[in-house]
Amino acid sequence: MTHKMLWMAGTAMILAGGQPAFAQVSADSAEPVNMGDIIVTAQRRAEAINDIGMAIQAFDAESLTALRVTSVKDLTTVAPSFTVSQSYQGVPTYTLRGIGFNTINLSATSTVGTYVDEVAYAYPIMNTGPMMDLERVELLKGPQGTLYGRNTTAGLVNLITAKPTETFEARVAAELGNYETYNFEGVISGPIAPSLGVRVSFRSENSDKGWQRSNARGERLGEIEKHGVRVALKYEPSIDTNIDLSWSWWRNRSDTVAGQGIGFTPATDPANPAGSNSRFFNAPGLAAYIAANQPGSARDADWAPYATRSADIGTGLGLDGPLRENNRFHGLKLRIDQALSDDIKLVSLTSYNDFKRNALSDWSGVPYEILLQNTVGRIRSFAEDIHLEGESGPVTWLVGAYYARDRILDSNRTLLGQNANVGLIRAAGQPLLATPFNCCGYTAAQLNQAFRTYEDIGRIRTTTWSVFANADWKISDRFKLNAGIRYTEDKQRYSGCSRDFNGNMLPNVNVVNRALYFQNYGKMAAPIAQGQCNTFDPVNGTFGEINSLLDEDNVSWRVSADWTPSDDTLFYASVSRGAKSGTTPINAANLARQNAPVKQELLTAYELGLKASLAGRALQANLSAFYYDYKNKQISTYFADPIYTALSRLDNVPKSEAYGVEGELNWRPSRAVTVAATALWLHTEVKRYLGTNAAGQPQDFAGAEFIYSPDFQGSLSVIVDQPISDSLNLQATLNGRYQSKSNTIFEDLPLYKIPGYGVVNGSIGIAGPDDKWSVSLWARNLFDKYYWTAVASNANVVVRFASPPRTFGATLAVRF
Repeated sequence: MTHKMLWMAGTAMILAGGQPAFAQVSADSAEPVNMGDIIVTAQRRAEAINDIGMAIQAFDAESLTALRVTSVKDLTTVAPSFTVSQSYQGVPTYTLRGIGFNTINLSATSTVGTYVDEVAYAYPIMNTGPMMDLERVELLKGPQGTLYGRNTTAGLVNLITAKPTETFEARVAAELGNYETYNFEGVISGPIAPSLGVRVSFRSENSDKGWQRSNARGERLGEIEKHGVRVALKYEPSIDTNIDLSWSWWRNRSDTVAGQGIGFTPATDPANPAGSNSRFFNAPGLAAYIAANQPGSARDADWAPYATRSADIGTGLGLDGPLRENNRFHGLKLRIDQALSDDIKLVSLTSYNDFKRNALSDWSGVPYEILLQNTVGRIRSFAEDIHLEGESGPVTWLVGAYYARDRILDSNRTLLGQNANVGLIRAAGQPLLATPFNCCGYTAAQLNQAFRTYEDIGRIRTTTWSVFANADWKISDRFKLNAGIRYTEDKQRYSGCSRDFNGNMLPNVNVVNRALYFQNYGKMAAPIAQGQCNTFDPVNGTFGEINSLLDEDNVSWRVSADWTPSDDTLFYASVSRGAKSGTTPINAANLARQNAPVKQELLTAYELGLKASLAGRALQANLSAFYYDYKNKQISTYFADPIYTALSRLDNVPKSEAYGVEGELNWRPSRAVTVAATALWLHTEVKRYLGTNAAGQPQDFAGAEFIYSPDFQGSLSVIVDQPISDSLNLQATLNGRYQSKSNTIFEDLPLYKIPGYGVVNGSIGIAGPDDKWSVSLWARNLFDKYYWTAVASNANVVVRFASPPRTFGATLAVRF
């Protein structure tokens, strides 16, 4: 396996330079093939990708199907500079060219924007349903803010869905695989009345046997149940008017992912003499269990037994039910294109997205009640984008305005009865029961069952509006200038706290916490009642709800120059500024500071690029070099807590930078074969930041590399569509991805590192005439590589989140 991956990584390096938008053609010619123009809408109008001075990767429907890209996460196999990691609350973390935001909250926007038909899906958890019936995917790299609705600092992913067709067409596909997998998808499209077409798509993903196994009990997790439907209408009442209306729905009832316990936090490590007193209160047998059960494969994992977590202990009510998601999404989109003249068009894009979440997850990584959560949330997002676009001689222009309003509930109920920090508080409280701090006559028995469960809750209301303009000026046949600007105002109102649940927090908060706050801050807080907030504000010496207002504005812009010395070569240079709005976390907040917002981040990007079609346009090579000047980078990090040593918060890194070289290559050595490779060499560095480490101590992080940002990422894909008879084609794919080691925190701690890894996927099959039918065998993670994409801690145990082991199966597809 090592030799195979070294070979693939080396090949990717040699081939570096291209754009993997693959087109499969069935023919028997062995001559190199002119690949033709790839049309994209990266600048909100149809253009050849080679005419745009920007780093873009595009993937058409045939390529996505051949390479089995069925989720946003699968894009990482063909676009290695884009990575997706798992947070411990199940929210995806997107990173592009090293620029990411490691939040756990569903209420936080990403540095990488995601759009469906130009509608912003600003919150990554909205992308966790099945991905279906796409016409194309475009990945735009670098700050985006002058054209699309929401500002982003890293780039964006635009998913373009297939539209209703003018003639009838339909297809269905069925898959069977290991882990009792059975997936179905289908499309039916065509006209239903004059000038009116409809397209109905669906996808169902199912797996009845989980791939994770409990080390302690042999139970399984990892079952999948996802269903999605999209209905699209296209109405053209006249040659000047186009109306697109679509409704999307999905539901995800899959198992939640369990972690793999690999060690302890510095404060709770029993082998760390400098740790806090918490290390003496680890659950009995926990240290021995972790030592004896270091994971050796993706299948190894553990979680609290059902009987333990579901039982009620005094006021500490358990969490019943399966470890499973129950999430659903509705999305409505209405686009109206109205021609006002031969050269000017008005576009209105109205959208409403509604996401609901109710998931039960165990982040313990061990068979103890270290950290379980029932996460409940809802996002309701309305947006309107209206703009004029047109041409005036050599200038192509666009001006418009954008407005969005989001209403968010982000909450969880947590269970952590065997967490070391809970044991410490219970023990520390016993001597205090006989002091005046025991305001309410709590007993030793009540204290010993307290602090098992509590709630975190946050309500967020955001509004954003902007005005923008963009123009291309074709100065000559060989030289073009592009300029864009956007002014944005973002406002976010937050209210939330950690609070008591069913009276279970009252003994420890009213006795132990009040005493410790009096000792640390000299303020005696009034006791709380059932259901009240237990987040403490040292400034006014009270427990209560935290309220904040973020009111920010920014100007994002982009200027680029394109030079085309020949029809097959484009050089470009660009400078751009992007922004990501500030945000407020929903944390287990002991102190008010933990739920304080972070301000917006700004990234200025400098980029030089080349796009060249070579060998009679049988080979397309792209190369870009970039430098990012990063200010106020947002991160999720630690807070020095006087009770629990280190807890979560958000912070801004004042100054940091990233730079690198990215190359892509797309080669058609014959009509039957497409080869694509891409590679990124990246350097990221914190220039100035004094923060807090995992041990709750201040640390200067200057020189640290970014989180989830390996020095090298590369992929190689080969697609074959070769006739083997007059009526049969051989179809095969091979895809490999490799990335070097990376960190999951700023500190250089072995437990938190992700070693370099490589993964290979492949398929082989046959297809009938004109692809009317096809049968294929496929495998993901062909060599069953054990690797993980995230590491986190639950304030006691350090856990890693492994990617699935080898999966394989067969697919039958039929077109009508």
